[in-house]
Amino acid sequence: MGYRRVRLTPPLVSNYSMASWWLRRMLFALILLVPVELFEVPAIHNRLIKSLNLKLLRATEDASKSPNPSVYVGLRLSKEHNLEKESQYLQRLKLAFQPSASSIDMKTQTEASTGQLALYLLSLRASCEDLETEEMRKLVTRLKHKLHEEKKHIVELNSPITSYFQYSLGILALCVNHKVVDAHVIQKLLHAEEQKKFSLEGEHSVDTAAMAGLAFQCLMRSGLYTSHLTEKLTKGFGNIRENILQSQRDDGAFGNIYSTALALQVLIASKSTSDTECSKAVEILIESLKQGLFSNPMMMSQLTPVLHRKTYLDISTMDCRNEEDTLTLRSSSGISKTVISPEEIRLQLRVEEVPGLIWGYTTELQAPTGSSLLEVLTAAQKRDPDHFSFETEDTLYGPYLTTVNGLKSKQSERTYWKILKEPDVSIIEGIADYRPQEGETIILRLTKW
Repeated sequence: MGYRRVRLTPPLVSNYSMASWWLRRMLFALILLVPVELFEVPAIHNRLIKSLNLKLLRATEDASKSPNPSVYVGLRLSKEHNLEKESQYLQRLKLAFQPSASSIDMKTQTEASTGQLALYLLSLRASCEDLETEEMRKLVTRLKHKLHEEKKHIVELNSPITSYFQYSLGILALCVNHKVVDAHVIQKLLHAEEQKKFSLEGEHSVDTAAMAGLAFQCLMRSGLYTSHLTEKLTKGFGNIRENILQSQRDDGAFGNIYSTALALQVLIASKSTSDTECSKAVEILIESLKQGLFSNPMMMSQLTPVLHRKTYLDISTMDCRNEEDTLTLRSSSGISKTVISPEEIRLQLRVEEVPGLIWGYTTELQAPTGSSLLEVLTAAQKRDPDHFSFETEDTLYGPYLTTVNGLKSKQSERTYWKILKEPDVSIIEGIADYRPQEGETIILRLTKW
């Protein structure tokens, strides 16, 4: 399939309209060049930030897990590097995303999703790979094809195949790599913003909006699109920025603690946000980091750039020269590991009935203190396999709950297994990250999104 390049100048209507268009472009370019004082991360937190970098780097050593391109992007957007380990991890990514026909059975190779492929292309640009080779051009074409399929699905069924988060990420990856995105693909994302489609169960999704905002900002900066489309992008970005600011809680977080890092990337990229909002958000992120709330590699990889005052847009101008190769991992041998307390907690697990599909189920459980929810579910399944079972699938965010008691959530029906704690509090961590507390009731509910 061929892809039409977008015309770089607007239709020639009159000398006045042409002059007006170029004037707007020049003014916009001047705005981007105005130096703006961004928030400062106090130097007292430098050791904490370095420890985050080291945790992210250590995640690359876990050969039992599939390589995550977001982890690599996070490492590349840090100020300190371990260039040898980053290079080794990049090779693992290449084997996973560009396997040769001689090294793997292509029929069994799992096709990367739109978001995974987009993150991989961001990884390649962050490592200053040449994307003009034949092999790299094929990757770009694959991503463009995926975006066309996503757009087709939106037209036919009013939603993407994956999500607007991944759709936005795909557009961002092409833009950061200086590739033209077809205007009709962009228009669908603009329409989604206008129709307030960046939501989950009626609630505004800050991380989805943030990813779309980054895509809009990149497209605006590129200078590759008509004045009419650029004006729509500017308006859409302004709406997203305003919605993000309105989502800020009293504690400083935007939406929730895990969506705050991406929201901050948007505000950093906008270069027009007062220091107050950003500083409050950074404070809550630092405090959450101290409390150990960022242990998931995906979440750490989104947080790391912000603490170095970087965004995904900075990838487009990386030259990979004069980098600080100063990040060193110490051997873990001889270092005592934290031992989980043998004490146990009591909790309740409840599966809500889905009429006509599955019966409700409730059981009392005991689990070692500090157990993850995944470990709790596994113990429940081993104890009573005739009445409780579950399945997961691996994602970049970790294991994702897909099936409970034989009932599988379906993307086509826009359903998912929502995890709550009584009375009705959503658990925003993944099942491998959340650790139930004494006396909690965990609820599994099949939900429409």
